[in-house]
Amino acid sequence: MGFDNGTESPILDVLILVLGVAIKYRSRIFVPNSCAEFSRPNKQCHRLERASKTCFSRGDTFEALPDREAPMDLDLRKLRYFVAVADRLHFGRAADELHIAQPALSRQIRALEQDLGAALFTRDSHGVTLTDAGRQLLDDAGPLLASAHAVRRRVSVAERGDQRLVVGFRAGIPVIPATRVFEVQHPDVVVDVQRMEWDDQAPMLLDGRVDVAYVRLPIDETGLRLTPLYTEPLMVALPTGHRLAGKDEVTETDLAGEPLIWHADPSTQPTRRPHPDSGLRVRGVEEKLEHVAAGRGISFVGRSETVFFSRPDISYVPVPDLAPDQVFVAMAASRTSPLADDFFAAAQATAEITAECGNYEMWQLANDAASKRG
Repeated sequence: MGFDNGTESPILDVLILVLGVAIKYRSRIFVPNSCAEFSRPNKQCHRLERASKTCFSRGDTFEALPDREAPMDLDLRKLRYFVAVADRLHFGRAADELHIAQPALSRQIRALEQDLGAALFTRDSHGVTLTDAGRQLLDDAGPLLASAHAVRRRVSVAERGDQRLVVGFRAGIPVIPATRVFEVQHPDVVVDVQRMEWDDQAPMLLDGRVDVAYVRLPIDETGLRLTPLYTEPLMVALPTGHRLAGKDEVTETDLAGEPLIWHADPSTQPTRRPHPDSGLRVRGVEEKLEHVAAGRGISFVGRSETVFFSRPDISYVPVPDLAPDQVFVAMAASRTSPLADDFFAAAQATAEITAECGNYEMWQLANDAASKRG
C-alpha cells in the first residue's frame, strides 16, 4: 500500500504516538518482521529519543524497560537509627540509646522505609522483627557506616598534613619485614601499628582505624579486599602438668574430650570433632593462656604466637592433623590510597620472611649461632 505526500506524515505521527503510549504502559507490540523504523538493521538494542526507554528486538516483538530510578541519597542518620532498632528489636530501648524520643525515632524509620520503598520491620503484638529487606539492609549498613566514618578520619588526617600509615596486626605476626621495604619507597611516611583481636579485624579496617592489616581467618570479608600470604601450623596450648605436655606432637584423637577455651562460638572450633565447650570466651592470647595455665581447659594457637608468648607454665605441642592457620593481608575494598597499596604490595613481597619470623626453629637456630659466636 502506498501513501501520497499528503497523508504519509500524519499517519507516521499517529503510529509514533501509539508506540509511545504503549511503551509508557510497558506493553508488548507485535511488529511484522522487525522493529521497523525503530530498530537498527542488525536488530541490536536501539535507544529511542528518551534515554530512559530501550527497545529490544526479540523475534517479532520488542519490549520497553521501565524508566531508570532517579538516584537517591541514603540518609546516614536514618541508617544509624535503623541499625540501633535492628540490633535491639525494640524501638523504646533504641530511642534511649540514641537519646531521642521514641515517636521521633519511629518517624525516621518510616521515612527511611518510604525512601527505600520497602518495609524494614514487622510490628505486631509479639514485638518487632526484621523483614527480608530489613535483614539485607542490616547486612549492608555496617560496611557503609564504617566507610563513612573512615572518610571522616582520613579527611581529618589530611587536614593535619600527617604522612602516616596505620597497620593492623594479629598477635604473633611481625609487621617489620614489610615496613622496612615500604620505608625504602616512602622514607617520610610514619608507619604506626595497632594490634587487633579476632572480633575487631573487619571493623577496624572498615572504619579507618587501620589502613592495612595482617589478619587471620575467619573474618567477615564483606567490604574487604584480602590476599593470602601464608599458612602456619596450629599448636595446642596445655598447662605444664597436663598428661600430654612435652610430647613431640599429638593428634585430635589424643585431645578428644578436653574442654576447649575459645574466642568465639563453638561452631568455629578448628577441630573436625567438636570439643566440650569450657564456657569461657576470650579475646586475646594473654587471656587464653591465663585460663589454660589455671587448668580450665586447652586451646589452640598459631605457631608464631608460641614464639612471642613463651611461658614456663604453658606447653605448646604441634597437632599435625589440624588444618593450618591462614594469614592474609587486607584493606577496605573502597580504600583508594597509593600508600596503602604500596604497603599491601610490600606485605605480599615479604610474606615468606614474615612467616619465618613465627618459626620457633628459626629462632632456635639464630640463638644457637649467637651463642657459638659468643
